[in-house]
Amino acid sequence: MMIVRHAEHRDIDEIYVLAVKSGVGMTSLPSNKEILAARIARTQHTLDGQLARGEQGYLFVLEDTELKKVVGLSAIEVAVGLMEPFYNFHVGKQVHASQALKVYKTLNTMFLSNDLTGSSELCTLFLDPDFRENQNGKFLSKVRFLFIAAFQSCFESKLIAEMRGYSDEEGRSPLWDALGNQFFNMDFATADYLSGIGQKVFIAELMPRFPVYIDLLPQSAQQVIGQVHPQTQPALHMLALEGLKNQGYVDIFDGGPTVEAEIKNLRAVKDNRVVQARIYEQPKASTISYLVANDHYENYRVILVNAAIEQDSIQLSVEQAKALNVKDGSQVRILPLNISE
Repeated sequence: MMIVRHAEHRDIDEIYVLAVKSGVGMTSLPSNKEILAARIARTQHTLDGQLARGEQGYLFVLEDTELKKVVGLSAIEVAVGLMEPFYNFHVGKQVHASQALKVYKTLNTMFLSNDLTGSSELCTLFLDPDFRENQNGKFLSKVRFLFIAAFQSCFESKLIAEMRGYSDEEGRSPLWDALGNQFFNMDFATADYLSGIGQKVFIAELMPRFPVYIDLLPQSAQQVIGQVHPQTQPALHMLALEGLKNQGYVDIFDGGPTVEAEIKNLRAVKDNRVVQARIYEQPKASTISYLVANDHYENYRVILVNAAIEQDSIQLSVEQAKALNVKDGSQVRILPLNISE
């Protein structure tokens, strides 16, 4: 059985293995055991109510209970940019015109921005390649929406997600090579790593403060602005179905898009239901997959089941109820995995 829960200190070694597997481009998942351990501690301190809002964050793990192994990660930042700057490029236009010369030219630009400061953020979605099956990836990602739906007061009104931008098989970013490298004199992987471990002051110190004219960049760089890494395309599609859209913000390193939505408009917020758990030795099966959560804030558990829904109840097996730590008659929160359902 697959179960999603909060990350705990006992998970550190397996989380580190996943960080190594994630490769270049996952700025929020650096291959640094000390940083990862601090991330777990921050989750626990958030749950304990010990942190200011700008420091709060949740790290979830996907655990294969049969193998007793963590095989995936996903996370939510409560409010970005309140403790350290949060940068994006905003893609816009500038008009250059001269009536005397009868010249009117619209040029695409990128301007360094902190506009998304204070938003809640979906981040750190990674699933071990050996477990990318049986809807595990979709399950791991959508757990975050269900958690936000259950505990809306813990988050800001706007939700964003930075999508991994395009890089080639060698981990090179065309946008970085054309732009960032001119100001930083370091390779993309190094800059990406430094940003991921929180050393972002150099961005403010070195990035251009004036608009970057996109038309002056090489064609290879222009083409990747607002584009995602091929492996990220399914995640982008899923977020679009949940209601997140690109409003013109991109990553300053690789040009990947940042999508956003008001939390109140999310599909999960509108479509989730609270029902009673009914426990059976042999529950009825269904063709519809549901995320089922126990809604225990500090001991959060979510499973994915093909379960029968009857009025205001859902049928669970004894094993499923045990995994969720619920009893017969307990309230659980459910959400169809797929939009059409």
